[in-house]
Amino acid sequence: MPIIESAKKAMRQSRTRRKRNLIKKKTLKETIKKTKSVKDLPKAQSAIDKIAKTGYIHKNKAARLKSRLAKKLAKK
Repeated sequence: MPIIESAKKAMRQSRTRRKRNLIKKKTLKETIKKTKSVKDLPKAQSAIDKIAKTGYIHKNKAARLKSRLAKKLAKK
């Protein structure tokens, strides 16, 4: 355990950020898995964009995820 106040605060902040990032990660995975048809695609793309906007994933990764998802749904 940290003794210095600034180290304690840094630990609290990292714990909070970790929880927030895990929620984003779970949301992202669930959104991609739940997307079964082309009708659901805009909703999924919007969710991916929101997560990229907050900085959890890079914008290029978001574009790649959206592209692959659209490609997969187009095959069905």
